[in-house]
Amino acid sequence: MKIAVIVVRVLLAAMYLFASVSFFLNLMPKAPEMTPAQTSFMTGIMASVYLFPLIKVTELLGGILLLINRTAPLAALIIFPVTLNIFLYHAFLGPKDLPMVGVMLLFNLFLFYAYRAKYLPIVSK
Repeated sequence: MKIAVIVVRVLLAAMYLFASVSFFLNLMPKAPEMTPAQTSFMTGIMASVYLFPLIKVTELLGGILLLINRTAPLAALIIFPVTLNIFLYHAFLGPKDLPMVGVMLLFNLFLFYAYRAKYLPIVSK
């Protein structure tokens, strides 16, 4: 179980670090083709000016915290809303990448299960 937690934690961290660093360093060559619904959604996010960079900063922070074993339970909590939103975006607007995003959600849920003892003080009296 320990090795599985390490592998899942590092893979999830790598996914989020790659996504955030490539955004901040403009390493993505070209945006993929989007449906009209996806374009409308992304236009709204970009129009807010602050939201997309905030998401990417959260991904960067979550990725870094996942790599540090001591802060991994906190990172799993911080990154979960982003993971869930990415999953729902692909479930409703772009199911082409849903399997990969589903794996990200499963990884996050697996980390919740692995760190469940760390979360008990939060929910107990």
